[in-house]
Amino acid sequence: MSRKEHWENVFATKQETEVSWYQPSPKTSLDFISKLNLQKEAKIIDVGGGDSYLVDAILERGFTNITLLDISDKAIERIQNRLGAKAKDVTFIVSDVLDFTPIETYDLWHDRASFHFQTEESQIQKYADIVANAVAANGHLIIGTFSENGPKKCSGLDITQYNEASMKAVFETHFESLNSITEDHTTPFDTIQNFIFCSLKKK
Repeated sequence: MSRKEHWENVFATKQETEVSWYQPSPKTSLDFISKLNLQKEAKIIDVGGGDSYLVDAILERGFTNITLLDISDKAIERIQNRLGAKAKDVTFIVSDVLDFTPIETYDLWHDRASFHFQTEESQIQKYADIVANAVAANGHLIIGTFSENGPKKCSGLDITQYNEASMKAVFETHFESLNSITEDHTTPFDTIQNFIFCSLKKK
């Protein structure tokens, strides 16, 4: 099964509260974003966002230039249905992030629980290269992955765990690290997953 087939199956067979990454409010991501003091017209892309509630939340905060990228048509269909008329205010891109060729630069690249599915060194490097090309000068990267104390698999797939040093090492050619935290995420099944969130700025 290809990666796209895997994720289409996940979003076709599970409700939003039946996946481990579900959270009714993406508080940590929003806290990181608020600290950046972005202009409301800042270009924001949420990568691998699926049908998370981040787009809803940043729309409510008045941001007007939002893109959501996900590998799954089904995931994007679900969030479009949920947003209703507000969906017209979001640009939706169906693509594997490793096949993504940005046609514009972004002031913020956000990724929660997607990057860690890149498990091969070549995949990790390609992701880092795409981010470097996609983020504008002085733009920002907010990325959340499983920490060294987190799970080793998600949705039946292997993942790559990170700590602050290893995350910084992936992106240090083009980004400087601003801040990082670890936190426990409680899944809908009352299990605990430890995440690390890092905020970085384009050099």
